[in-house]
Amino acid sequence: MEPSKKSQPLADMLEALTGRTTAITGNTCIPLPYGCGKPAATFRDETSVREFRISGFCQACQDAVFGV
Repeated sequence: MEPSKKSQPLADMLEALTGRTTAITGNTCIPLPYGCGKPAATFRDETSVREFRISGFCQACQDAVFGV
């Protein structure tokens, strides 16, 4: 999956801090301590898929952060 577009400096910072781009392109959640690092295989709906492309959070981490 492709991450959502960000300015290059922001994308670089997010990659350095959280591994966001690597996680999203590898279809995994961002690693600990921000996410769980597990495979991001299924999502509840298209909104959750869009959020994954933005944040790198799998469905379980989205639910934990934003509520169900």
